[in-house]
Amino acid sequence: VVGADAGVQKASDDGEPGGTAGVPMLQMLLRRDMRYVVAVVTRYYGGVKLGAGGLIRAYGGAVGEALDAVGTRTRRRFRLGTVTVDHQRAGKVENDLRSTGRAVRDVRYGEQVTIEIGLPDSEVDAFCAWLADATAGTARFEPGGEAYGDV
Repeated sequence: VVGADAGVQKASDDGEPGGTAGVPMLQMLLRRDMRYVVAVVTRYYGGVKLGAGGLIRAYGGAVGEALDAVGTRTRRRFRLGTVTVDHQRAGKVENDLRSTGRAVRDVRYGEQVTIEIGLPDSEVDAFCAWLADATAGTARFEPGGEAYGDV
């Protein structure tokens, strides 16, 4: 399953009876709302004939058990940006950023303090308004590229 809206999906039974392996695995991934993931299950013949229903339960169940055992991670796209602020206000700004759960990626001290952050795209305008208010308009925000990080 590749894509934010499950745009690209592929399932293969690879030698098992049609619809008994790949489709149940794909359905489990979609049911768990998984994106950007590949699942591979290898079945070794053990002398037990499962039948179509047993194969469906075995393949789908194996993917579900693997997801339960490994766990999942939610990742989100962030807009990177740099806040430039004077030394007098830098400590408060950094503390406020961290205490509100903002992704502070780096802090550099020079003539002024630069704080690299990550923001969801939808929060950039509200963040700029907050920054202007918190620093009496003395800080600058320069948007940058994008990155992905854990929620």
